[in-house]
Amino acid sequence: MEEQLIIRLAAALAVGLLIGIERERSKGQGPRRAAAGVRTFTLIALTGAISLELGGLPAFLVVTGVVGAFAAISYVRSFRRDPGLTTEVAMVVTVLLGGLALSEPRVAGALAVVVTIILAARTKVHDWINNVLTDDEVRDGLLLAAAALVILPLLPAKTIDPWGVVDLRKLWMLAVLVMAINGLGYIAVRTLGAKVGLALAGLFSGFVSSTATIGAMGSRAKAQPALHRSAVAGAAASSIATIVQLAIVIGLVSMGTLKALLPSLVLSGLAAVAYAGLFTLRSVRETTHADLPAGRPFSPKTAVLFVVVVGLALAVSTALTYWLGDRGLLLGTGVAGLADAHAAAISAASLAASGKTDVSLAAIAVLVGFNTNAISKAVVAFSLGDRRFALELLPGLVLMVLAAWAGWFVRSLLA
Repeated sequence: MEEQLIIRLAAALAVGLLIGIERERSKGQGPRRAAAGVRTFTLIALTGAISLELGGLPAFLVVTGVVGAFAAISYVRSFRRDPGLTTEVAMVVTVLLGGLALSEPRVAGALAVVVTIILAARTKVHDWINNVLTDDEVRDGLLLAAAALVILPLLPAKTIDPWGVVDLRKLWMLAVLVMAINGLGYIAVRTLGAKVGLALAGLFSGFVSSTATIGAMGSRAKAQPALHRSAVAGAAASSIATIVQLAIVIGLVSMGTLKALLPSLVLSGLAAVAYAGLFTLRSVRETTHADLPAGRPFSPKTAVLFVVVVGLALAVSTALTYWLGDRGLLLGTGVAGLADAHAAAISAASLAASGKTDVSLAAIAVLVGFNTNAISKAVVAFSLGDRRFALELLPGLVLMVLAAWAGWFVRSLLA
């Protein structure tokens, strides 16, 4: 028991030392130096642990109040030259972590490391927030947090339709997933810059809408012929995102459907990677030299529209399946695929997960939606890009579709 107590007090000591070392380096020199350094923070953490051990929670609360009073006095003394509260707040956090170390030393140690990193990164964090982040990025980050942490938990965790297919929580989770993936892609592009080429931008943009990305790349190729190959590479790379996201959303809805489609997705994904890689290699010397505009990390309207499309696809597919049987499912996913391959896939996988249709038929329906979506991409490429752009992208789309069906036939032969 004494050995355990010694270990826990040592953890409290380490917490105080860790935070105190960082504060010592930041406190400055002379009469205007900050009030607390390595010795003060170490003693604060130890006092928190000792008070909790000897007097329990009442003594610990008293000690915490005393430390808070000292922090307030320190702030009153220094606020005219430095209105910041970082050191004073760190003092209160340290006494709390000292008390926590007595019962949860590992958690206290981990939190102390996080606190120290936050304190040490002061200059870089301030510079990043003030000079790097844009208003749109902050706003979209808050929207994503609200969508995931506020709206999602409030949605019912059960289906709302008579057929037991439409689940609002799962639909909104997909919207959050779309926003999060696009946000990560946006961060990567902003971090690496435009010199890595349009292929990277196309890949990440494809997680939101490969069809829209192909349209954007076609417009760029038409407006800037010098970036033609880079635009084709970006458009082809967006289809890689389609395959990856198909695997993710299908797996979330119906693992059985994902297993049935795995050979098709793998072969189609390899075809997309090969085709995009070919044009990326050809366009290495044609990457842009200017940084990409900041823009927005994601479009909330696009995410909401995605949910609406998926919901409508589910309703249409369910109704057609109810009226026409298997032919209705294939017809519904084919129509939905014209707008979005993921909507078609989710509608089919949802029906399989709820037992309304067979897994094999749902997998075929996903492939049908994938085919019609490839047709939409080709139409957009010809409409928004020039003839050369569309003709160079078209073989990649055809290759992906053929590879997907080849994977299905291989699975059927081996089954």
